[in-house]
Amino acid sequence: MAGTDDAPASDVPVATSRRALFRAGAALAAAAMVPTGRAEAQRIQRPRGLNGLPPAPPQTGTTLARLVHRTTMGFTKPELDRATAMGYQRYLDAQLNYDRLDDSEVEAVVSQRFPALAHDGTTLATMDINLLYTQLSQATLFRAAYSRRQLYERMVEFWSDHFNIAYRDVGYLKLLDDRLVIRKHALGNFGDLLRASAHSTAMLEYLDNTRSRVGRVNQNYAREIMELHTMGADGGYSQKDVEEVTRCFTGWTMMGRGDFRFDPTGHDFGEKIVLGQTFEAMPTSAGSLGKQDGDRVINLLLAHPSTAKYVSTKMIQWLLRYDPPEALVQRVAGVFTRTKGDIRSMVREILQPSNVAAAPLKFKRPFHYIVSAMRATTPAVTSVAGYAGRQLTLTGQPLFSWDTPDGYPDRIDYWAGNLLPRWNFSNSLAGATTGEVVVDLTPFKPTETPDAIVVAIDTRLFGGEMPAATRARLRAFLVAQPITTTRVREALGLALSAPAFQWY
Repeated sequence: MAGTDDAPASDVPVATSRRALFRAGAALAAAAMVPTGRAEAQRIQRPRGLNGLPPAPPQTGTTLARLVHRTTMGFTKPELDRATAMGYQRYLDAQLNYDRLDDSEVEAVVSQRFPALAHDGTTLATMDINLLYTQLSQATLFRAAYSRRQLYERMVEFWSDHFNIAYRDVGYLKLLDDRLVIRKHALGNFGDLLRASAHSTAMLEYLDNTRSRVGRVNQNYAREIMELHTMGADGGYSQKDVEEVTRCFTGWTMMGRGDFRFDPTGHDFGEKIVLGQTFEAMPTSAGSLGKQDGDRVINLLLAHPSTAKYVSTKMIQWLLRYDPPEALVQRVAGVFTRTKGDIRSMVREILQPSNVAAAPLKFKRPFHYIVSAMRATTPAVTSVAGYAGRQLTLTGQPLFSWDTPDGYPDRIDYWAGNLLPRWNFSNSLAGATTGEVVVDLTPFKPTETPDAIVVAIDTRLFGGEMPAATRARLRAFLVAQPITTTRVREALGLALSAPAFQWY
């Protein structure tokens, strides 16, 4: 499998780190990643855009090619060929019906190399937390890079941020949440996803609800389920609603090693008013019936029009564009309401050909960028996850390490300041000749002529749709000196760091 789209990763630890530390040290650490002998390539002037970002390149390619960009963790020529053979709607249908795509080869590797992902809480609680983080992170990277279920992996990433949980705060519980909440429902039903998250001991522990009891409440989960998970900050709830929802979720806690438990002794059985709806008081003898307060809150939130609008807006921003037109938001929200939160139906509406054709480019976050580079160069690997994991830390997006409940930003302005480590990564990858990751230069150097090399890079990285300006710069770089292996690797590094590869 080495050197193919299905190349496996191996078990190499990825260290956890706090966001404040990795962001402060990223630029300095990245400077050490510039390969020896790449100085000239590193000095090539790159155009600047918003806040130092390379400007978005002009839109190129067919609507089908743009769909491949939007639905995958990284465009590849084989993926475009598959889409071309199937046609737009059949390809989209295949990705939406991900469970019909045979991914047994990838899952066999995951099962063999990352066995902790299948364990129950009792077993996980006895294992080393760093080992568990390593296996979760490596499996996430491996699946993103090599799974045939690319749209599914994109939605796994989306919901992991939407229902963000920092690993360092919950430890082994995050593995349970990843399997039983995010991955189970990523292309299912939003109501099922929200309910699973509300019963996730990782989420309840992360937002302090496991310790929220009558007479000693904590508002964190009540606030975030409205502000971040459903209605949005401007969705129409009040601070009083937060307080009342907090009371509804008292007693929602955990038992044992990760099992959800409703504890009636911690529940507030008094009358509550949530979003104008009265929850009648119950006697304390009602016991387990008190859980109905929280269940009723979830149903109210799912039925609220602000939830349909907020979730639809975020999904459009994720898959299509930063600035969703109001008409499109309303259409997708209508699908949410009509289907009672069917995620596949919402994605299908978002990715209609006319929407994809009209959408401006988006800037890749570090995870997307690094995985897409690995997919495009198809290196031989002994530890793709170890290598990519360290690069994610350098570029500012180590997995499951965002401290606050809002998840890694999907905003262009946030990622504007991390271009240097991206450029260093591109040269590091292109120059990889020994070690964990080795890029075979043969496909990028069919002959010794600059034109043939540019065409090969264009085909592998851009599917033959490299912008003319990028093509001209690469050719000028190659003709400036005699063609050598080092020169070609430098050209490949420049292509990976070009605006046309940074955006999608």
